Amino acid sequence: QPHKTTTMAKLLPLLAILHVATSFNPSTFLTRGAPTSPGLKASNYDTVTVDLDDRSYPIYIGGKFDDDEGSKLLTQHVKGNRVFLITNDLLAPLHLERYEKMFSKEKQVDTLILPDGEDKKTIEVMSLILDRALELNLDRKATFVALGGGVIGDMVGFAAAIYQRGVNFIQVPTTVMSMVDSSVGGKTGVNHPLGKNMVGAFYQPQCVYIDIDTLNTLPDRELQSGISEVIKYGLINDADFFIWLEQNMESLLARDLDGFKYAIKRSCEIKADVVKADEKEAGLRATLNLGHTFGHAIENGSGYGAWLHGEAVAIGTAMAATMSAKMGWIDEALVKRIYDLLILAKLPVELPVDSPMDEEAFLTAMMKDKKVADGQLRLILLKGELGNCVFTGEFDVEAMKSTINEFVAECAGPSSKLVEQL
Repeated sequence: QPHKTTTMAKLLPLLAILHVATSFNPSTFLTRGAPTSPGLKASNYDTVTVDLDDRSYPIYIGGKFDDDEGSKLLTQHVKGNRVFLITNDLLAPLHLERYEKMFSKEKQVDTLILPDGEDKKTIEVMSLILDRALELNLDRKATFVALGGGVIGDMVGFAAAIYQRGVNFIQVPTTVMSMVDSSVGGKTGVNHPLGKNMVGAFYQPQCVYIDIDTLNTLPDRELQSGISEVIKYGLINDADFFIWLEQNMESLLARDLDGFKYAIKRSCEIKADVVKADEKEAGLRATLNLGHTFGHAIENGSGYGAWLHGEAVAIGTAMAATMSAKMGWIDEALVKRIYDLLILAKLPVELPVDSPMDEEAFLTAMMKDKKVADGQLRLILLKGELGNCVFTGEFDVEAMKSTINEFVAECAGPSSKLVEQL
């Protein structure tokens, strides 16, 4: 696919801008592939490198891996002799035995099965990882492995970041959401009752191993949820990719794995380039959160687990597009294309009538967002042609409130219990 080229020189000045509009149109730098170990068959997979100097790591993206090949790819990133493999109770019957055998060809493997669900992404559940690691007498040369979606990846990564002040970990994502977003870039953490992902750390993995064949066991709703993050990359960065998604969405929903391999690789390339330029989210990386400020408010206000993350982000993206149009930053034709693609992906673009959200619930939750700086709310909004966005605190507050009220107009509003939680 053809893509525009933007030099690093154009991106670096953006990183220092925290309180004013941050224009973002970086299409890609050239992404280098990581060298593979002798004897590995490169034909089965592509490699995207997250370039962070001495902390760089590969993202392996492929399918039809045989166990010997997978074992060699994974164990080359295990520095010690012990592997701590963590998954959840839904994935364990599907994938745990296979990955345990792959690592145990060369390493001693211990496992832990956690309960599934966004509502389980808590300090208390994450502490079970630390408890078991201590019971197993794992030392600093141990490697934690996250086998699962975003919840498992975030919790295992955070546990690895703080266990004995840091041990290595590997991401093995099994959902579209985790393959294209949460496993890449080193964001780890847990939710707090007052805010999503408010307790965590930036901590990079040793590698990300994406076997797209695991998508065959992913429920339709989870698959669709992850696609919302794929759509985001086209909106903020790559108009050609957005057009490709418009043309190929039906095949993705039909689980065309070749199509998914391309969509996942392109998404990872975009994210890797942004992480290289702004690892700790000083400004540029925040643009990857298009729709997330509204979406996180929906997740928090509705109760964790009521919405899948990508579903809430899809509604948030629709809200961001609507607000951008209200300010005259994008035209209505683009808004329609965004809505049409989200709907084609079978994603929600509005709140249900029984939603507990109202204007106060939105604004209260949004002011707890991690992108708030010195009390100023900052949003990622679309501006200009397709593939461009801004990260800014300089927006029309009335347009934001009007957008919120438009989306909550038919909602029941928050219960007293949810108001107390906010």
